[in-house]
Amino acid sequence: QVHLVESGGGLVQAGGSLRLSCATSGGTFGRYTMGWFRQAPGKEREFVAHVRGSVGNTYYADSVKGRFTISRDNANVYLQMNSLKPEDTAVYYCAADVSGLATTLARRYEYWGQGTQVTVSS
Repeated sequence: QVHLVESGGGLVQAGGSLRLSCATSGGTFGRYTMGWFRQAPGKEREFVAHVRGSVGNTYYADSVKGRFTISRDNANVYLQMNSLKPEDTAVYYCAADVSGLATTLARRYEYWGQGTQVTVSS
């Protein structure tokens, strides 16, 4: 069983930065594709970024490209968020895809954290 716990959310002004962390336990972390998703009130959960375990390739949603950076180390995944905008306000979720493939589809990720709130004020 894989457990994911996010942290690092909070309230920040537009233009500011936050760094989200996702601590993992269980499973074979090095093989998994790790992703970040977000969900704003009244909206569907959307893909933000992912990093593949086997090759380290990263991929970003167009809405965050150039502002967000995903990274990973032995048992953690991070999301550095710069130049934050009010439209980035959402609950951010860390997720693991044990297949290790590159996917932006939420339904392909088997394990999820509880989420961390990010609020960007204008």
